[in-house]
Amino acid sequence: MRTLAWAAFILGSMVFILPLFGMTEFSLSMRRGVYSLDAYASVLADPQFRATFMYSVVMALFTIAFGVLLVVPTAYWVRLRMPELRPVIEFITLLPLVIPAIVIVFGYIRLYNTSSFLPLTGSTTGTNILLMFGYATLALPYMYRAVDTGLRTIDVATLTEAAQSLGAGWGTILGRIILPNVLVAVLSGAFLTFAIVLGEFTMAALLNRPAFGPYLQIVGANKAYEPAALAVIAFGLTWACMALIQLVTRFQKHTRVAR
Repeated sequence: MRTLAWAAFILGSMVFILPLFGMTEFSLSMRRGVYSLDAYASVLADPQFRATFMYSVVMALFTIAFGVLLVVPTAYWVRLRMPELRPVIEFITLLPLVIPAIVIVFGYIRLYNTSSFLPLTGSTTGTNILLMFGYATLALPYMYRAVDTGLRTIDVATLTEAAQSLGAGWGTILGRIILPNVLVAVLSGAFLTFAIVLGEFTMAALLNRPAFGPYLQIVGANKAYEPAALAVIAFGLTWACMALIQLVTRFQKHTRVAR
């Protein structure tokens, strides 16, 4: 059994860890003969890096806000009033996993081009809104499951009835009772959404928006060491998001134990 465990560890290292180590080692080899952070300094000094990174961060924040406003009321209402529709809703939320992003974005362009009834691609703001919808669609499976898992841990019906008996409206119930109780689950979905938006390429490139994903592709086509440094930075940010998910999950467990 121990031999199999070591074999699995070695295989995992060859597939996952060694390529990361090789990429990191290459990103530090810009200066001949010694390891240095020159590639990282070059990347961080590039104004395009800061502009595209901040654009993706802002888009991620808007996407998270839109996803929370869309998913939390939907998941809450399905669990409270329409449990028979759960299989249908879950199937719909899984569709972005089987429909390629390029299909979705070409559908957007076809439906919302400048000659359509809603010409969103005719302005910068409209195209940004369209891109945010695309990001929200890609993140929908993760956001919905995170929120739905959070709703399973609380008694939605009892909380709703108690709030209604005290005179609370639907807005108060959702904003001041349901959302605080599933806040950790919402944060998990938000961190996953942030990681998806940061590395997404297809939609931003086809909608011609200055996002971080297309910038990675442009740098990779024109430079040698900087793309590896960018990949390490992107990988580190993604793992930071995963670490935050673990952190908030542990915080939730400790809070429940304290209760």
